[in-house]
Amino acid sequence: MSMFITAFVVGGLICVIGQLLFDVAKLTPAHTLCILVVSGSILDGFGWYEPLIDFAGAGATIPITSFGNALTHGAMAEAEKHGLVGVLTGMFEVTSSGISAAILFGFIAALLFKSKGKN
Repeated sequence: MSMFITAFVVGGLICVIGQLLFDVAKLTPAHTLCILVVSGSILDGFGWYEPLIDFAGAGATIPITSFGNALTHGAMAEAEKHGLVGVLTGMFEVTSSGISAAILFGFIAALLFKSKGKN
């Protein structure tokens, strides 16, 4: 039971940070998204995000900070094997399924639901 509480608290704290960036810093959603992705990337660069995942499980893998972690983790792993070319291929190799799923499900949602934009 404690692993669920830990995941909830860590994931919730990441979301609280994002909400504070909206409310207190008055940042746009795009700026907040970039800050959270880059934060996850920086934490992985220092080797701190994997221990957070080990500690919090889904609380650290579900928020957008995990995407930054995945980009950096893939790039660093492939850079060790293939050098500079591995930096580019590693990022896309690790995250391509998530990006593809987001595009596919976004397209399906656009087909199924009516936009509330200007008519």
